[in-house]
Amino acid sequence: MLDITLLGTAALMPIPDRALTAATLSCGGSTILFDCGEGTQSAARRAGVSLMKADVIALTHYHGDHIFGLPGLMQTQEVFGRTQPLTIVGPGGISAALRPIMELVGHTGYPVRLMELPPEGVRMCDIARGWPEAARLAPFPTEHRVPSQGYCFTLGRAGKFMPERAKALGVPVNQWGLLQKGQRVQAGEITVRPEDVLGAPRKGLKVVFTGDTALCDSLVRAAVGADLMICEATYGENDQAQLAREYGHMVFAQAAEAAKRAGARRLWLAHYSQVVEDPQVYLPNATAIFENAVCGEDGLSATLRFED
Repeated sequence: MLDITLLGTAALMPIPDRALTAATLSCGGSTILFDCGEGTQSAARRAGVSLMKADVIALTHYHGDHIFGLPGLMQTQEVFGRTQPLTIVGPGGISAALRPIMELVGHTGYPVRLMELPPEGVRMCDIARGWPEAARLAPFPTEHRVPSQGYCFTLGRAGKFMPERAKALGVPVNQWGLLQKGQRVQAGEITVRPEDVLGAPRKGLKVVFTGDTALCDSLVRAAVGADLMICEATYGENDQAQLAREYGHMVFAQAAEAAKRAGARRLWLAHYSQVVEDPQVYLPNATAIFENAVCGEDGLSATLRFED
């Protein structure tokens, strides 16, 4: 089960009902914060989301409207006595890019690690405690005016456990749980592998968060089959597509095109320019291409569950 909440949907500058870009994804008590624009803490409070235990912050790029909420958040975590490590991931050059931010934050009573994810991604449990072994986070390149990346989060799901196979192999009942978690066990002289007692892998869950980007093939590839796509849609009008590309952004219709090409299930539009006063006015430009598109708004949340 995954809980996703949009905290901020504004681009460049916050306005009264829109904080700057941020979203959370939580699973089993662990949380990723995607981007951290100005106003993230206030937006989280309004949405009823706690950021005190967020253990990973995934930055799409280093423009101010995506990172200026970091110093305040990290200082608040310090004031409230955080001790658990915090991992911040981002595109290449993260240490240099965040050096001014870290100087503003000053001393923290908790370890802070800055890292760049490999293209193939990582298991979440390898960078933060508490995550399921089947949870993975992978970056994918996006097209913006500076080095940037989006993120693909997947929660895999093993096949159904077949107790009759385990019994036939002589596996004690108290070791069945280890096999279900993907570990090998010893049954007498036989080493039993998870695949020996599990059916074919079942469909897991997939969430994609873009950050700022023009329409690009790498986004479509990353979002193939996504259960939820949170996608930037800076401009509303179709005839603003050229303007959007010049600045490394998309219009509503282009975000919808990406979702359609990827075969995504749901699309949340976000990262609106301040000139988009009412995103709902432009929603038909997206739904004409991809029916399951909605205008994201601060506080919008959803829970994703396995199909069976």
